[in-house]
Amino acid sequence: MAEAQERYAGLQRELLLLSRYEMAARQRETDGTLERSAHLLLTRLAAQGPMTIAELAQAFALDTSTINRQTAALLRDGLARRVPDPDGGLARRLQMTEEGARRLADRDRRSREGLGRVLADWEPADVRALEDLLTRLNRSIEAHSGRNWPRPAAGAAGR
Repeated sequence: MAEAQERYAGLQRELLLLSRYEMAARQRETDGTLERSAHLLLTRLAAQGPMTIAELAQAFALDTSTINRQTAALLRDGLARRVPDPDGGLARRLQMTEEGARRLADRDRRSREGLGRVLADWEPADVRALEDLLTRLNRSIEAHSGRNWPRPAAGAAGR
């Protein structure tokens, strides 16, 4: 057990620092900033399409009351709207609005620009290797948790 703790200490530290830097970048953004929860929810809605509160709660492993609060902010800010269930169910689904899509695209563009600045002196093969390893790490986490994140098909833009 101690060997495993020592073995992963450096990785744990670097992942912690990575999350710190991402948050610091978001704090510097101004008008139109998406909060972390809004960014994650909109990203999931963009990838999967309209979802119920229960589906979102399951996808994020959060209590429905937490998702209710987070989605209430999306609705209030005009980033999402409630739509009828196309299957005729009683539950309403959340769907991203055009404003939500615009703000998500803007946030993603700024994030990619920031990555471009940080990785400007990296070889393309190294950037690809980092992406591949992070994808592998995320897929392992998803397999362990039983909650997969939808991704574009191989060869699609942004992979």
